[in-house]
Amino acid sequence: MTTLLLINPNTTASITDLVLKTARRFAAKGTTLRAVTGAFGPRYIASRIGYAIAGHAAVDALANDTARKDAVVLACFGDPGLAALKEMSKVPVVGMAEAAILQACAVGKRFSIVTGGERWKPMLEEFVAAQGMSARLASVRTVAPTGADIARNPKAAMALLAKGCTACGREDGADVVILGGAGLAGLAAKLKSSVEVPLLDGLACAVAMAEGLATQRLAGVRRKPAPVDSVGLSKALAKALS
Repeated sequence: MTTLLLINPNTTASITDLVLKTARRFAAKGTTLRAVTGAFGPRYIASRIGYAIAGHAAVDALANDTARKDAVVLACFGDPGLAALKEMSKVPVVGMAEAAILQACAVGKRFSIVTGGERWKPMLEEFVAAQGMSARLASVRTVAPTGADIARNPKAAMALLAKGCTACGREDGADVVILGGAGLAGLAAKLKSSVEVPLLDGLACAVAMAEGLATQRLAGVRRKPAPVDSVGLSKALAKALS
């Protein structure tokens, strides 16, 4: 049996509940899912400062989770703290954006991303560039409602999301579109009949990849960084540094 830990690095428990509920629909039979919420930080990540704080919250959540897990899913599109989580984790860690981008490149030559919140456009363009995938990116399109707004009232955003996804294929030349954002989890299935190109759900991609890595039981010892003293961190995170 495979156990996945889902980390929501913002502080909105309802988003965690949405992610966990939706992930259960995507997970294979026999996969057990657990989810944790960030202990501090913004209610929803919609800016660079929120993103930076969420990275801290994500590694703090992992450090404080002592229960069994075979892989970790970072349940925030944009993957704040992903590299640090991979450095400290003894099991595979998969980010929603990372998994979706890799799977989009397997589906088509060029991909687009549609998400909520205007500040995410440059942030996601930079994220894709950091993955070395800029040449495969057709576009990033955002809708005015944030992911948190969409999670509260998804019906109100469906037409906007469908319009954005359609434009990615017709105007931007995308072969496949990623619907990104924890608050948008599960909406790709409801939108796919309105979009002319394949539509990927970031959470579904991350769960599938995490399950695949977990079943491989990857061996090897990660080289730990040199110990460093710290001030003001949770006991578990301070221990991870030392």
